[in-house]
Amino acid sequence: MHQASKIFCRNLERSISAKKQMLEDTEMQQEFSKAVDLILQSYQSGGRLYLAGNGGSAADAQHLAAEFVCRLGKDRASLPAEALTTDSSILTAIGNDYGFDVVFSRQLEGKLTENDVFLGITTSGNSPNILKAVQTCQDKNIPSIVFTGHGGGAVRSLCDVCVIAHGELTSQIQEVHLVLEHTLCECVEAALFNFKLDISSPHQDQPGSLRRAA
Repeated sequence: MHQASKIFCRNLERSISAKKQMLEDTEMQQEFSKAVDLILQSYQSGGRLYLAGNGGSAADAQHLAAEFVCRLGKDRASLPAEALTTDSSILTAIGNDYGFDVVFSRQLEGKLTENDVFLGITTSGNSPNILKAVQTCQDKNIPSIVFTGHGGGAVRSLCDVCVIAHGELTSQIQEVHLVLEHTLCECVEAALFNFKLDISSPHQDQPGSLRRAA
């Protein structure tokens, strides 16, 4: 077998192992349910979802914001979501004038309203700018959710809901995060727009207007 194939199979096995551990972690499943409930409450009250992360987690934040604003699986009204990682002028101004640690918290200071919710994504749980963002949410009495790994890191004791992905490597944690993110959007869509969730037949498409692969 070619070396590249061996590495690919190894990484598939590691990803499957991390996901299987999540299947057995009832505590994290309960935390995830709390995250869904917080975002539902925000939307039902007219609030907005803000998201942030660094590197690959920044891409995840933007990906998930796109799923909420556009759609995940079926046609429905747009949901307000914004990734705090996309405006280069804001990011560079705050980074230059105040420091990179506050590139998200400074934005939240100006954007958050009483019905909003924040979702931070950090594989380590120790990203300084995510910690600062969560602290700003505390100061404003706004709920915060964090998707993380490695036991939760420093953010675990600060946020309202902490979903800790299993996996030893950053790549494995990010792969679990993607499942969490898609599932989060799916659950919120279903609750807000009365979509039927077929949890007993995961390989069957639901009837309706589904988004096809791009």
